[in-house]
Amino acid sequence: MARKRKSKTPAAMPVMRADAAGIDVGATELFVAVPVDRDAEPVRSFPTFTQDLYALAAWLQRCGIKTVAMESTSVYWIPVFQILEARGFEVYLVNARHVKNVPGRKTDVSDCQWLQFLHSVGLLRASFRPEQAVCSVRSLLRHRESLVQRAGTHVHHMQKALDQMNLRLHHVISDITGVTGLAIVDAVLAGERDPMVLAKLRHQRIKATEETIAKSLVGDYRAEHIFTLRQSLFAYRSYEKLIADCGGEIQRALEEIDSKNDAPPTEGENANAEKEPFQLSQELERILGVDLTEVPGLGPLNIQILIGEIGPDLTKFPNASAFASWLGLCPANEVSGGAILRTRTRKVNSRAAKLLRLAAQTLYRSETALGHFYRRMRAKLGGPKAVTATAHKLSRIIYHLITTGQSYDETVFAQQQARYRKYQEAKLHSKAREFGFQLIPLTANPE
Repeated sequence: MARKRKSKTPAAMPVMRADAAGIDVGATELFVAVPVDRDAEPVRSFPTFTQDLYALAAWLQRCGIKTVAMESTSVYWIPVFQILEARGFEVYLVNARHVKNVPGRKTDVSDCQWLQFLHSVGLLRASFRPEQAVCSVRSLLRHRESLVQRAGTHVHHMQKALDQMNLRLHHVISDITGVTGLAIVDAVLAGERDPMVLAKLRHQRIKATEETIAKSLVGDYRAEHIFTLRQSLFAYRSYEKLIADCGGEIQRALEEIDSKNDAPPTEGENANAEKEPFQLSQELERILGVDLTEVPGLGPLNIQILIGEIGPDLTKFPNASAFASWLGLCPANEVSGGAILRTRTRKVNSRAAKLLRLAAQTLYRSETALGHFYRRMRAKLGGPKAVTATAHKLSRIIYHLITTGQSYDETVFAQQQARYRKYQEAKLHSKAREFGFQLIPLTANPE
C-alpha cells in the first residue's frame, strides 16, 4: 500500500499585526487592502479627493484596522498620512526600496496586498518623521531654498544682459546684487550712460577704483538688452520680497516648537513683558536646549536647517550609531560567503547629511580638534572619505549634545589628540631605529 506523501507547502508566516492594512498611493487613486476576513471586498480603490479620504478612514475603522502602511510616493502620501494619523491610525511611511516584490506582473492591487502582507508579518520599518511643528518648519525652509535658487537664476539673466552689452561690471565687483551693483543697474535703467557718473555710485568698501568701474561701464547699450535687464531685476527683487516674507513665516513657525529649556518666570517677573527682538541663535538654543553653534563648522543657518530636517527630539534613534546610519554616513557592509562585497556608504538623499558634509569641508583650515581630525583623515583616506568620516563624527557629536543637553567641550578631544601624538612619536622612533638613526628632541642638549 502506497504511503501518503506529506505536503511540502511551507508553513505560513506568523501574523504579528492582525489589524494591518496596506495602501498603494497614486496621484488620482488609492488602492487599499485589508485582511480578507475583515470585509467581503478586502481590496478597494478610492479617489484622492478629501471627502474620499475621509470615506477611506471610515471604512478602515469599520474593518477594525489600527495600523496602515504606505509608500512615500512623491508628495501624494502627505494628505493621506495626515488624515489617517488624525483619525488615530498608526501610519507606517516606508521606503519604496524596502518593499520591492519579486519580479513578475505588477499592478496597483498586488502592490497594496503586498504592503498589507509585509506589514502584517512585521517586516516593515517606519521612516523617521518628526512632529508636525518641525514638519512645518521643514516645508517652509525647503520652499525658501527654491525661492533662493529662482532668485539666483534671475541674477544670471542680469549678468547675461550686461555681457551682451559688453558691460563688465560684474567682473570688477564681487556681487552685482550688492549696494554698488544695484545702484549702478538702477541708474542705467533710469537712462544714465556716462560711465564716470555711474562710477561715482561706488561704495567706499569696493576694492575696484572708480576708474576701473568707469572703464567696465563703457559698452553697447541696446534697447532689447536693457528691457531684459529691467525685467530680470524686477523678478529678482520680487523673489527677494518673497524670501523676506518666507523668513518671517519661518520665524513664527520656529516659535511654535516647544522649548527644551523653558524656565518658569521668577517671582515678580512680568510674564506679559514686551518680547525681545527675534534672535535666531537664541531661538535655536531654546528649541534644542543646547548651543550647537559652539561646534566647529556649524552656524545658525545650518542649525536651522538641521532642526527642520530632524527636529529637537532624537529619541526615535536608539543611539548615535543608528542616527549616523540613518543619515547614510556609515559604511553599508555587504558580506556573502564570508567575503566583504561592498563597504561604501548608502546613497541617501538627505539634506541633513549634505549639510554635515559641507560643514566638514569648512574645517580644512580650522585649528580645532575637528579640524585636525579632518586633515588627518584627508591624509590617510583622501578627500571624499575624509569628508564622510568628519561628517559622521559631527553627527555623533550633535546626537550626544541634543540627547544629553551638555555643552560642547573642546577639551574632551585633548586626550584623543594626546594618544594620537604619542602613537605618531612611537612610529617615528621605530622608523628611525629601522634605518639606524636616533631621534633627539629639540629641547634636549645632546653631549
